[in-house]
Amino acid sequence: MDIREALYTTRAMRRVKPDPIPEDVQMRILDAAIRAPSGGNGQQWRFMLVDDPAIREELGEHYRFCIDQLWSTVYAEQTAAAADPQSESDEQFGRIINSVTWAQDNFATYPLLLFAFERGDTSGGSIYPAIWSAQLAARAEGVGSSLTTVLGYWKGDEVNELLGVPTGEGWRMAGCVPMGYPTGRWGVAKRNPVHEVAYRNAWGSDIGFTIDEPLWP
Repeated sequence: MDIREALYTTRAMRRVKPDPIPEDVQMRILDAAIRAPSGGNGQQWRFMLVDDPAIREELGEHYRFCIDQLWSTVYAEQTAAAADPQSESDEQFGRIINSVTWAQDNFATYPLLLFAFERGDTSGGSIYPAIWSAQLAARAEGVGSSLTTVLGYWKGDEVNELLGVPTGEGWRMAGCVPMGYPTGRWGVAKRNPVHEVAYRNAWGSDIGFTIDEPLWP
């Protein structure tokens, strides 16, 4: 796969089939992840694949709780607006709600969950490039993925205990990436154009060009 296709089409793909992901595909995803840049080449990361149905079921309960918390706190205003039939709320946020709700209702059916842990990487400058490399590698295999951090935020202790993460050693859950073969189509994610979100030399200055349509394909 062309790298630009992977970069432009690796968006959150939450609706996936329960079909298992072959072990050789899993191997290529993780082997690509650990090639990501690592500060000082410290490689203070650990990865865990979860495919045990019983563990996924328990994680699903935790995830449902976390998403309920997310809607009632962080996104309370947007959620209320999207639910109001008289509101002119962003249609795209409504689609996000539907997508995340699908994940909330079906979390236990994801065939593979990738958990990433870090130690001493307070900025995330090493672990998140590794997670993104895993997601790009998954895209190259036709596997959809999405990154969620809510489990660590609201249920970190419970999930760590469930997964047997050692205590007192400084390991922090950086995120969980549910994976599976998508039910929908790959596509270029809609974003605000570059010239609206980028500057040159000083904050607020003109970047010097405009990009009205995606430059790929």
